[in-house]
Amino acid sequence: MFGSGRFSGLRVLKEGLTGNKGWTPHWRDPEPKSEYDVIIVGGGGHGLATAYYLAQEFGLKNIAVLEKGYLGGGNVGRNTTIVRANYGLEGNSQFYSHSLKLWEQMEQDLNYNAMMSQRGIINLFHNDGQRDASIRRANAIVNQGDDAEIIYRDDLKKLLPYLNFDNNRFPIMGGLMHWRGGTARHDAVAWGYARAADQLGVDLIQNCEVTGIDVEGGKVTGVQTSRGPIKAKKIGLAAAGRSSQVAAMAGLTLPLESHVLQAFVTEGLKPIIDHVVTFAEGHLYISQSDKGGLVFGSYIDYYSSYAARGNLPMVEHTMETLVAMVPSVAKARLLRSWGGIMDMSFDGSPIIDKAPVEGLYLNCGWNYGGFKATPASGHTFAHLVALDRPHAAAEKMRLDRFRTGRGIMDEEGTGAQHNLH
Repeated sequence: MFGSGRFSGLRVLKEGLTGNKGWTPHWRDPEPKSEYDVIIVGGGGHGLATAYYLAQEFGLKNIAVLEKGYLGGGNVGRNTTIVRANYGLEGNSQFYSHSLKLWEQMEQDLNYNAMMSQRGIINLFHNDGQRDASIRRANAIVNQGDDAEIIYRDDLKKLLPYLNFDNNRFPIMGGLMHWRGGTARHDAVAWGYARAADQLGVDLIQNCEVTGIDVEGGKVTGVQTSRGPIKAKKIGLAAAGRSSQVAAMAGLTLPLESHVLQAFVTEGLKPIIDHVVTFAEGHLYISQSDKGGLVFGSYIDYYSSYAARGNLPMVEHTMETLVAMVPSVAKARLLRSWGGIMDMSFDGSPIIDKAPVEGLYLNCGWNYGGFKATPASGHTFAHLVALDRPHAAAEKMRLDRFRTGRGIMDEEGTGAQHNLH
C-alpha cells in the first residue's frame, strides 16, 4: 500500500540494514475523476495542508489537489525555511501565533520529520527608532501570548560574536529575540502533508494544469485542465505567485502584483550561525542549514515577473549586505541561488476569503510570509471552504479591505507602496 504504516526508529534501522528496499511510495499517482466535492488548485504547502485538514478535521472525502508540475515544486521549495510568530498587528499577530502552535505539533500529527528547529530568530536594530519599534513589537507579541525578549549590545556580542557590531553605517544596538521561531525543512513539509492527505483519501494529481474555471449563473461548476474537464462543487485557489492569473480565469482581478524573491546558499561550512538572524538595514536574513550551508536572502526584485529567477543587481546588494554584517563569510563560495514568485498584496498581508463567485475561495497575497504560514493557511482555509465562514485566526484577512479601506493590515508601515514590502 502507498505510504502505509508509521515511521519509527526501528523501521529506519531495519531499512538501513537491508538496503532501503522496503520503502513504498509516499502517495498514489491517481488518474483524475470526473467530479469532486472540492478541488484545490495548487500542490504546494498551502494547497496540500488545506486538503489534509479538509479530510482530517472536517471529514470530507472526495477531494483533489491539482498541480501543474510536481508536488512541492513551487514556492514551498523555493524559500529560506523560516518559521516565526513575531508579528505585531491585530490580525496578523493572531494568525501567525496560531500557525506556530500548529508547527509545534505538526511532526507528531503527520508522523513525518519536517526537521523543525526552534533555534530562535533575532531581528537586529541599529538606531533609536528601530529600538523603540522593536520594544513595541515585543510588547505586542507577549500580549498575544507568544515569546519576545529584547537583548542589548553587550549581551548580544556574547550570543552572536561573528557579527560586525561597529559597522560605520549600521552599528548594531541590540535585537528582538523570538526563541520559539526557527526553521523547518521546506521539502519535508510538503511531503509530510502530501503523504498524510493521501492516506486520508485525497487525490494528489500532478502534471495537471488548470487552464480554465467554469462558471455558470455566478457559481463555479468545475475546471478545465490539461488532462480534461473536472467538475467540482467548490474550488479553492492556492496558487501562490500565480494567483492573479488563475483568478482571472473566473473573471476576477485581485489586488496583487507578482515579484521574484531570490534566495542563496553557500557551500557547507562548520557551524557558525546558531540562530536565524535578520538585519533591519539592508533587509538581510540568514541561517545555517543542517548541511552547513548558509541560507540567506534580502529584498524582492522590484519589478513584476513570473520568472523563477532574479536579477544581478539584487544579487550584488544581498552579497554586499551579507559581508557588511558577517565579514567572516566573505570567502565562502556560493553554491546556488533560486527565486520564488511572490504574490504581493497592497498592504503586505494575506487574503483568505470567499470570492465574489459562489463556490470559489481565495488563498493568496502571502508576500514574505508564505512558508511560515503553511499550517495555519491550510487549517483556516479548510475551515472556510468546509463551513463557509472564516476561522477566528483569519477573520481579518478579508478581500474587501482593499475596496473599503477598513481593516488594512499594513504590518510594515508602508501603506499602498506595495513595492516597499
